[in-house]
Amino acid sequence: MRLLEHIVAFLRQFSQKYVTSFRQTLDFSGIRDIFTPQIRDMKRAQKLQRSSRGKNTTLESNVSEVTTNLTLKVVARCPYCQSKDIVKKGHRKKKLETIQLYLCKDCRRVFNPQTVKGKSFPHKLIFDGLSLYNTGFTLEESCRLLKEQYGIEVKNSTLSDWVKEFEPLCRYSRLRPYALKLYSPHQIIQTVHLFHRQVYDFSVHRGKLALLLQEHKHAKFENLREFLEAVQAECPHQFFKEGERISEEKANFSLDEVILRKKNNFANRIAGLVLQSVSDNKLRHKTLQRFILCNDSVTVAVEVPVYMDRWDLEHLQDELGFKIPIKLEKVLTGHIDILQIRNGAIHILDYKPQAAKGKRSAAISQLTLYALALSRLTGLRLYDFKCAWFDEEDYFEFFPLHVVYKLRQRARKEDPHQMKFAALVDTEAGQKE
Repeated sequence: MRLLEHIVAFLRQFSQKYVTSFRQTLDFSGIRDIFTPQIRDMKRAQKLQRSSRGKNTTLESNVSEVTTNLTLKVVARCPYCQSKDIVKKGHRKKKLETIQLYLCKDCRRVFNPQTVKGKSFPHKLIFDGLSLYNTGFTLEESCRLLKEQYGIEVKNSTLSDWVKEFEPLCRYSRLRPYALKLYSPHQIIQTVHLFHRQVYDFSVHRGKLALLLQEHKHAKFENLREFLEAVQAECPHQFFKEGERISEEKANFSLDEVILRKKNNFANRIAGLVLQSVSDNKLRHKTLQRFILCNDSVTVAVEVPVYMDRWDLEHLQDELGFKIPIKLEKVLTGHIDILQIRNGAIHILDYKPQAAKGKRSAAISQLTLYALALSRLTGLRLYDFKCAWFDEEDYFEFFPLHVVYKLRQRARKEDPHQMKFAALVDTEAGQKE
């Protein structure tokens, strides 16, 4: 009888401890593909915190420390006088996070690196809330998922205020109601994990892609959708494991006729907004890609795998007359950071920290090879591509066609069939007289 009583008591304890918590667990599988890297990074940070602080550290303190660390940002200049002579000056404790303060030795002013002021919630939570809502979830569902992820309760009215405040940058809000008629929130973004030497999260925004291709000026890019849909089933993974990387290829392109334009656009503003919530440099690309895919109105895919072999290179050189000063012994592979469709062109973007200080020739070569590979895979003209690299401050744009295709002006002058229109009219008038 005593043994039976012990067994019953054990079963009661087991049911109270595990079964109840299991029933209360929310279903987070719908957005697993979108936020899996973020959850994985948080778990890794929690593990490091537990090992450093000892076994007595509670789970709540670990989550708090992780949230604090993710909201820090290392700055290089004073926002008031642009001086680089800055040092750390303590911390400022807020309700849900701790912010690192800095002191400028030149103007003697204390500042924090966050450009968005007056927020009691961590910036990372705010940006994830925007991404969840613009993915298609309702305000209630988005707040529920935020509480599941961060353990912080956010009111529906608070999230609604964030959506209205950041609407000038998150321009996908005008397409959101139309995209939800085509796909549910669980289907609108399709993600595939590509194990190409390292893990790449290839993602396609199906709703945005369908709406952009309905415009008359973008209808000619239908081949791009077919290629993006085929990547999931037909991507030759062996090429990316054995081939050479485009980012490591040294191509000495002639840049004499390349027109490089420096400007500022939404990419700079979004990068400056989102990256203030990132402290680990290794997470900059993923964080920016995830936010820009969910919230802007033109980005259709991120981490797009492209490749090109020697037969593609021979076709580009012999049939199209492109000047490509490389020789391929292996397949050339790469992953496009951000792919956009806007203003009647396909834009290939690459985020590069300190874009103005890097080697421009290397950036132009890398992006040009991306454009050539994507042109061959989709069958689209290189004329329809634009390339750019950017950071929080600068945006450099060029046409890849100017890099590989050189106009022969001297040959046109020597050839009588290439005479100017005015000279040809004068010749015909003289013959009639």
